Amino acid sequence: MSTTTFAAVSAVKQRAERAFDVDLSPSWTIGGRPNGGYLLAAIGRAAGVAGPHPDVLAASAHYLRSPEPGPAEVEIEPLRAGRGASQVRGRLLKDGVVCVEALLTLGTLPDEGSVRWDGGLPDPRLTDPAGGVRIPSGASDGFTAAIFGEIDARLDPDSARAFTQGPRGLGELRGWLALPGDEPFDPVSLLFAVDSFPPATFDIAPSGWVPTLELTAYLRARPAPGPVRVLHRAHLIADDRVDESCFIWDRTGRLVAQSTQLAGIRMR
Repeated sequence: MSTTTFAAVSAVKQRAERAFDVDLSPSWTIGGRPNGGYLLAAIGRAAGVAGPHPDVLAASAHYLRSPEPGPAEVEIEPLRAGRGASQVRGRLLKDGVVCVEALLTLGTLPDEGSVRWDGGLPDPRLTDPAGGVRIPSGASDGFTAAIFGEIDARLDPDSARAFTQGPRGLGELRGWLALPGDEPFDPVSLLFAVDSFPPATFDIAPSGWVPTLELTAYLRARPAPGPVRVLHRAHLIADDRVDESCFIWDRTGRLVAQSTQLAGIRMR
């Protein structure tokens, strides 16, 4: 597992009031291309610096092109500054070409929130992460997901059987996620966490790359230290597209982030 922190690989350097430089790591890639949640996290980090509020509360990103690793730029455009929340537009560019376009709402996340109702949430089924099966960075067909050599992503044994014994047809993957060096999760790294697991469609049928077209993330609270619990679930595959949802709980069982996304898919 890498000793490079997520804070380091997603760091942005401010060169103007609303312009930032970022160096996209080749180690945080899937099939040689940077992970979508990783790209959104870089935009979110810049937005927290440029905006009047520190934390991303909600973000909706459209992925126009998949950039090569290496130097890139992030531009932040303020749209509204309120007392409790503000809105900005963020763009990630490679060689002057827009690759990711995002709208973000920023505010201040609570350390301990009060839950009024949670009846609409799935059961996190908290287990011991030590009993999970680590996701490898390489596959038998030669496909490389270098990012899984950096993070510690572990599937529950039942979910892991989708890869070792064949899909179960549930369209659901459950497991745990830890950052390199057990770095604590924060609002920026949660933007990565909601897009960190393999496609839940792998539990339905094998497919090629499943590129994200749009990703919407909600951040709910600052997580307790330690790995986070992940539930990644597919809902409908039709017309070469799939929608998926992801839920992230901290080790205490508190929901700290969730997301939905639309992705392209070609079933084998």
